Amino acid sequence: MNLRKLALTAAPALFLAVPAAAQQGMPMPKPTAEHAILTQDEGTWDAVVEMFMGPGAPPVTSKGVETNVVGCGGLCLISDFKGEMAPGQPFHGHGTSAWDPTKKKYVGSWTDSMSNGIAMSEATYDAAAKTMTGYMEGPDATGKMARMRSVVEYKDASSRVFTMYMPGPDGKELPGMRISYKKRK
Repeated sequence: MNLRKLALTAAPALFLAVPAAAQQGMPMPKPTAEHAILTQDEGTWDAVVEMFMGPGAPPVTSKGVETNVVGCGGLCLISDFKGEMAPGQPFHGHGTSAWDPTKKKYVGSWTDSMSNGIAMSEATYDAAAKTMTGYMEGPDATGKMARMRSVVEYKDASSRVFTMYMPGPDGKELPGMRISYKKRK
């Protein structure tokens, strides 16, 4: 059975099972303190994007807007990013993030107009440093699988900086992209 047929077969059963489980008193997930971390990103953010093209080269700078909504009853963050990755090159990306209580990590998915698929991510949050650190793994623009380290630094309630580090030609990690965000009022 192919994946599509399996999904079409399983979806109605799942749709019927969830209300039955709720009626039988099975607990539905509720947002926790870990989910509250996701609300830091809620809202509309103006972004300055810096793409690093190589060691010593000046970054290519562009702008964008990210809109984030907390969804699924407070259990996830839904992100939409529109802008340019280079002047004159439109970019659109879409992602979701959630707390996985089994893994005790933040997990997510991301797809965009420069990728050939979906990237998956895992991260941990350091409350003392106000930093989310993790990795993202998925196909790059050529379709080759890539693993990149990501760091989000929460400067204050209205600014954050996202940096993605990529393996360089020699295998050493280099900054590939930095996005500085300012929250709209």
